[in-house]
Amino acid sequence: MPHVLQRTGEFASPSAALAAVRPDAIFLRAPASAELPYAPDGFAYSYGAALARIEALRAVYAATGYGRGACVALLMENRPEFFWHWLALNALGVAIMPINPDLRADDLAYQLSVAEPDLAVALPDTHALIAKASGDMRIIAPGEAPPRCRAKVTRQSAERHDPCALLFTSGTTAKPKCCVLSNDYFLRIAHWYVTQGGAAAMGENETVLTPLPMFHMNALGCTVVGMLLTGGTVVPLDRFHARRWWRTVKDSGATVIHYLGVMPAILLQLEKDDAETTHGVRFGFGAGVDPRHQENFERRFGFPLIEAWAMTETGAGAVTSTAGGPRHVGQRCIGRAAPDMDYRIVDDEGADVPRGTAGELLVRQKGSDPRRGFFTEYLKDAAATGEAWDGGWFHTGDVVSEGADHSLFFVDRKKNIVRRSGENIAVIEVEGVLANLDGIAGVAVAPVPDETRGEEVFALIVPRDPPRDARAAAETIARACAERLAYFKVPAHIAFVDAIPITATQKLQRGAIKALAAAAVGAPGTIDLRAFKATLRQREQSA
Repeated sequence: MPHVLQRTGEFASPSAALAAVRPDAIFLRAPASAELPYAPDGFAYSYGAALARIEALRAVYAATGYGRGACVALLMENRPEFFWHWLALNALGVAIMPINPDLRADDLAYQLSVAEPDLAVALPDTHALIAKASGDMRIIAPGEAPPRCRAKVTRQSAERHDPCALLFTSGTTAKPKCCVLSNDYFLRIAHWYVTQGGAAAMGENETVLTPLPMFHMNALGCTVVGMLLTGGTVVPLDRFHARRWWRTVKDSGATVIHYLGVMPAILLQLEKDDAETTHGVRFGFGAGVDPRHQENFERRFGFPLIEAWAMTETGAGAVTSTAGGPRHVGQRCIGRAAPDMDYRIVDDEGADVPRGTAGELLVRQKGSDPRRGFFTEYLKDAAATGEAWDGGWFHTGDVVSEGADHSLFFVDRKKNIVRRSGENIAVIEVEGVLANLDGIAGVAVAPVPDETRGEEVFALIVPRDPPRDARAAAETIARACAERLAYFKVPAHIAFVDAIPITATQKLQRGAIKALAAAAVGAPGTIDLRAFKATLRQREQSA
């Protein structure tokens, strides 16, 4: 089955054997209660049926010359077709570039220019977006035959350290970086995931339900490859739908659910549903639950939330989890480091801080290969890769503290990142769009706490002329941003100010700006655009 698993020795393909011995075991499933627009009656694909589809596609891609050295972009959301194409291409050594369907054409154009895929396989209603982003991109629908591969192909087989996926992640610069993730990367993060033990112990017949997108490493690596390693079932939803969540969870037979920090907050606001306590979930796995919500959630819904920490860059090379030790519920605990993870907590000068003191988390693997399990590189950005590994340690940009029992506690982000509903948003990217709008003389963007989304985007704007109607002006700015940015990057709060804090060298004082923004939320003069931002999302979906 999934050739992504067919490497060497310890990672020999258990799922290939399952396809032969237990062909009727379910690989992918979604119940009718999920109300998927493309599968109103739900679906279920066994390992045997999945293998047949993957092998058929592998043969088609092989016949048209695809292999190691080629890259194919995929925009099929979390639909079954995504998995068939991903695993068929992976069998030949082809790297995939999963596309976020919420990207605007400018965002996508940049990503395509970095990854340079030879082909895009995409849902028909997204072809116009891709064509606008790249006029010469070859695009086919999932059921169409691929054109002849144009890339220089060295072989038509996959090896352990070949690139498997190219995933874009936000950094401190204006543009996201492209992380090259190998087969080894995915196998290691999946192996870690299914062997955490403790409160997250897994058997051979797990059903993992995820609303997370397949352009994130969590869904690709932990959920999908994890279940391929154990022969479990994946329930890939299109996204999180609160009103039908518990019915979908129950009907799917889920034993594990994946969550983002925003989800517990929303589910706690719903009226009681019989399905919320008659499901079979043993634990939830995710990150960023609000400390005020965790205990109430676990008491009401009857299972623990296992908080974990990792980055796209770190994979299993550096990962923490509360599964096997004290969870310190309600304290932003991210658990203990994996046994083979080495870490330091340092101050701004790079010196180790005393235990209990907050500092930046630096990580690496123990042993002779400190980068084992990490991303391979930032594609076409050797300087950024080197900077991230300065001094032989990967600099996470996350600020944590360590407790007496060696548990780690998340404090804040050193980098200028807004973490909204699981999406990383670079403030510099939003600032760049705002600064180029008419009527804006100066701008600074900062993350601010949000009870529902975890964090939201706050923009301090110096107008060229004071607006007569602040709300109307703010909504005009938001609409203009929505034409250039994905909806989730649009400011949720705008305050018009006379000046923005800067240093003597004319650089933005990020700490002062963040404090100013936090104090301004809900204050007179600040325009709350969260409801308006939701209408932008609705218009985007109906367009």
